[in-house]
Amino acid sequence: MAQRGVGYFDSKGHFFKNPADATISDLAAMLGQIGEGDSLAPGIAHMLLEKRAEVEAIFAEHDSMTEDMPEGKVAELVGHANVAVLADRKSADIDKAV
Repeated sequence: MAQRGVGYFDSKGHFFKNPADATISDLAAMLGQIGEGDSLAPGIAHMLLEKRAEVEAIFAEHDSMTEDMPEGKVAELVGHANVAVLADRKSADIDKAV
């Protein structure tokens, strides 16, 4: 016998039984492939949804710190984070051998 039910769909049209899974699917798709082999994006998406309040608080703080800056300056700062680039593992192994 047919039954009535509720379903949720992500932006690609995939069916999910609950809204959290549909949201996690959309977040993972937005993040794209992270890491080699199986992507870490689904796990990261799950954590983002789980820690949503904390993430939103961080963005609210960011918005308040940058509210007086021109939009172009904010974009420039985001693109130039203070991140150290690590040496390629193969070149590091060659340096050890020498």
